[in-house]
Amino acid sequence: MREYGSNINLPSLDNLFSSEQERQDAKLEKIQILPLTELHPFRNHPFQVRDDDEMDKMVDSVKEYGVMTPAIVRPRKDGGYEIVAGHRRCHASQRAGVETMPCIVRDMDDDTAIILMVDSNCQREHILPSEKAKAYQMKLEAVKRKAGRPSKNNSAQVGPNLWASEKVAADAGESRSQVKRFIALNNLTPALMQMVDEGRLKTTPAVELSYLTPEEQEDFLSYMESEGCTPSLSQAQKLKEASKESVLTPEKIQHIMAAKPPSVKPRDPQLMIPVAKVERYFPKGFTSDQMQQVIVKLLENYARAQQHGSR
Repeated sequence: MREYGSNINLPSLDNLFSSEQERQDAKLEKIQILPLTELHPFRNHPFQVRDDDEMDKMVDSVKEYGVMTPAIVRPRKDGGYEIVAGHRRCHASQRAGVETMPCIVRDMDDDTAIILMVDSNCQREHILPSEKAKAYQMKLEAVKRKAGRPSKNNSAQVGPNLWASEKVAADAGESRSQVKRFIALNNLTPALMQMVDEGRLKTTPAVELSYLTPEEQEDFLSYMESEGCTPSLSQAQKLKEASKESVLTPEKIQHIMAAKPPSVKPRDPQLMIPVAKVERYFPKGFTSDQMQQVIVKLLENYARAQQHGSR
């Protein structure tokens, strides 16, 4: 038999002696000073932390002023904290010899953390194509998961996928087709992706090459290295089409790359005479074409007179 009053929930002492505003303030995120030894990089972080000129400036700033903007981290199951936003600040602090860094600790699920991590890094000025490719892919998958996947029998399955692509594009300030092209680069072999990052292979033809199988990409890389060349967009599109038809052999690669574009007949040399210099010799209202016809006719008569006089 349940005792009388056992179902009554009494407020806690904290609730009895604190205002609603105070309780809300207690829930607000607070900046904590955490040891760098407790901070761990984000799993599969797509953005590189490079020791470049910008990093040197950040190190100097940390030495003089400390870290001005707190990093955002989340608790790890294995202890310590995972950095969501602030990898470069953490690295700069390590180089500056600083042992702690201001952080905002925030509980969040994996997909929320991925979206925040990508958004906080995509605003940087210098981002490699490979970094964008991996980041857009990670965010697209996270957005899809958060939106929920419809059942296989649902004919509107493409709807959420389209919405997710548009959201990733809008957040990044890119077109949806541009985001799709960057994501396609993830299918490049590491060697070809490195060429794109180094600017030795243009992004547009690289997207076409991403549809080749890994073996075909290796064959094409060998051809490029032996010939010291890179493909045009047209050539890359032909390579993609040959791959789709399963006929992209090393011999086919050589045939496509060696084919010359159709020659364009060079334009005849032009003699430009301003209309203002000759219009006074023609009736008013004469067009440029009419003037040209008269001039050519006069030159023909002049040439015949010259030939007659030389006899």
